[in-house]
Amino acid sequence: MEPSDPATITEPPASGRWRVPRLHFQPRLWSHLANYDRQQFQSDLGAGITVGIVALPLAMAFAIASGLTPQAGLWTAIIGSFIIAAFGGSSVQIGGPAGAFIVVVYGIIERYGLGGLLIATSGAGVLLFLMGWLRLGNIVRYVPVSIVIGFTNGIAVLIMASQLRDLLGVDIDHMPGDFFTQMQVIAKHIATFNPFSITLALTCFVGLVAWPKLFGNTSALARGLAHLPRAQRSVQTAARIPGPIVALLTLSTLAWLLGWPVETIGERFGAIPSALPAFVIPEFSWVTAKQLVQPMITLAALGAIESLLCARVADQMGSHPKHDPNQELMAQGIANFTLPFCGGMPVTGTIARTVTNIRAGARSPVSGLIHAATLLLIVLVAAPLASHIPLSVLAGILIFVAWNMGEWRAFLTLSRFSGHYQLMLLSTFFVTVVFDLTLAIELGLALACVLFIKRQASICHVTLTRVSDTRADVALYGSLFFGSIGKLDTLHSLTQTCAPGCDVYIDASRLVALDTTGLDSLKTWHKELMKTQMRLHINGLQAQPASLMERTGFLTELASYDREAAPAAP
Repeated sequence: MEPSDPATITEPPASGRWRVPRLHFQPRLWSHLANYDRQQFQSDLGAGITVGIVALPLAMAFAIASGLTPQAGLWTAIIGSFIIAAFGGSSVQIGGPAGAFIVVVYGIIERYGLGGLLIATSGAGVLLFLMGWLRLGNIVRYVPVSIVIGFTNGIAVLIMASQLRDLLGVDIDHMPGDFFTQMQVIAKHIATFNPFSITLALTCFVGLVAWPKLFGNTSALARGLAHLPRAQRSVQTAARIPGPIVALLTLSTLAWLLGWPVETIGERFGAIPSALPAFVIPEFSWVTAKQLVQPMITLAALGAIESLLCARVADQMGSHPKHDPNQELMAQGIANFTLPFCGGMPVTGTIARTVTNIRAGARSPVSGLIHAATLLLIVLVAAPLASHIPLSVLAGILIFVAWNMGEWRAFLTLSRFSGHYQLMLLSTFFVTVVFDLTLAIELGLALACVLFIKRQASICHVTLTRVSDTRADVALYGSLFFGSIGKLDTLHSLTQTCAPGCDVYIDASRLVALDTTGLDSLKTWHKELMKTQMRLHINGLQAQPASLMERTGFLTELASYDREAAPAAP
C-alpha cells in the first residue's frame, strides 16, 4: 500500500533525512525498585511462587509438544522469564514458552532440525530488539482482531491435534507436522490405542474444567459451607492451589500406584538432568540462515503479537502502570537471542501465567524473578521425579490450555459481522490449520489491506454541485489515494461542458487525506483544464492535503487556494 503523507503525524527533521531513534532502554523493574518496600515484596513472593508452580507442567508440555525435550521447556521458562522480568516494559507480565509457538517450532524442527530452530530463534530475537529500538511497539494495534482470532483458533485446533497421539496412547514413533497427515497416521494406528492413557487424559481435562467450579468463591460448594467457617476456609485454600499441579500430582501418583502401562517422560526422554544447562553454540552457515529468514520473521511477528496482546490484557486487570511496548519488545529480543545458547526454545509473554500472577497479588516485575527462581529450585531438587509423569496427563493439560486459548464463540457470532470480517477470520483459521501459520498471517494481512483499500475507496466521493459556462463547483469527500483515483474520471467531462476561461472551484473541506497518487491525478486533470484556459481554485484545505500540495509546489500552480471555504457563486 502506498502511504499517505505523514506530515500531520510527525514533522520531518530540518535536514529532510530520517534519523534512527535514540536507544531508550528503561526496564520497568528499575522504576519499581526505587520505592520498593517489604509489603510489595511479600505480595510478589506469594505471586511468584504460585505462578512458578503453575508454569512447571506447562513448560514441559509445550516443549514436548514442540518436538523438544522437557528440560528445554523448563530452562526456557527459567531463563526467558528472568530476562523478561528484569528488562521488560510490563510490571506483571510473565514470560515463558507458549502454546502459540508449538506448531511453528515443530515445523521448523521437522524441516531444518534443532540447529535451524536455534538460529531462527536468535534471529527472531534480533528482529524483536530492533522493533523495540525503532519504536514499533504499537504496530500490533494495526493487526485486525479478526486475524488474531482466526490464527489463535487455528493454533488451538493444531495443538489439540498434536496431542491425540499421547491422549490415545497409540504406538507411533514420530508424528508428522501436517494436520491431515497427522489425522491419517492416527487413523492408521488407532487399533493400538491405550485405554489407560485415554482415561488419564480425559480425567485430567475434566478435572481441570471442574476444579475452579468446585472450589471457586462462587461455587455451590463454597455457598453450601458458608455457615461453616473452617470448612469454607479449607475450600478457599484448595481454590488457591493451581489445577494443573493437582492433576499432575494426583494422576501421576495414581498411575504409578496402580501400575498402569502408560508412557512416561522418563521412558521417552530419559531422566531430566538437575544440573545447569550447558552453553551451546548453534552451528551457523549463511546458506542455512538464508533459508530461515521466513521462520525468523514468523517467530518475531508471533512473539510480538503474543507478548503485546498479553501486556494489554494485563493492563486492564490491575492498577499498575501501563506497559511500555517498545521496552517489552527489546526484552523479548534479548531473551530470544540468549536462549538458543542454553538449548532453549522461543519465549514470549504468556496470558495464562500473567493472569495467574496478577490474581495472586503481584505488584512488580520482582514476582517474575521469583517465578524463575521457584522453577529453578524445583528443577534442581525434584527433577528426577518428573520422569514418572505420564505423557497422557500432559496431553490433557495441553488440550485444556488449547480449549481456553480458542475464542470459539467467535464462530457462533460471525453472522452479526460484515462479510469482510467473516472472510478474514475464516480464511486465516483454515489456512492456519490446512497449511501453516506463516501463510495464514500473510494472507490475513493481505486481505486486510485489500479490504481496507476497498472500503476507503468506497468512502471517497467526487460531486459536481454546479456547472455553467463560467463556473463549476466540485466537492471532494473522504480520502483521495491510489485506490480511489477512479472517482476523478467524472471531472474530465468539464473540459467539454464548460466554456474556455471557466473557473473551477474545488471544495476540499471534507477531503481528509491525500496521497501522492491522488495528487498526481489532480495534476493531470489540472493540465487538461489549462489547455482550455480554465482556472482551478481549491478552498477549504485540511492540514494533511494542504501540506502535501504545498511541499510539492502544486499550490503555486493554481489560480488561487485558501484554507477557508470557497466563495459563494453569484
